Amino acid sequence: METRRKKRFIAGAVCPNCSESDTMMLYLEHGVEKVECVSCGHTQSQTNDQVAKASHGDVIGIFKPE
Repeated sequence: METRRKKRFIAGAVCPNCSESDTMMLYLEHGVEKVECVSCGHTQSQTNDQVAKASHGDVIGIFKPE
């Protein structure tokens, strides 16, 4: 039986693959933060360690789904 994952859309995010906006959703799977475009299926992922080490620049905050 598959566990349901909470998926949240990222407002204003643009897919780096298809350039569509507001199609990126964020979810956590096995301790790995993943982002997926619902338009073209492009995915990106990073571990919590990579998130913590990332340069935050102009970021207001980092969203961590539970």
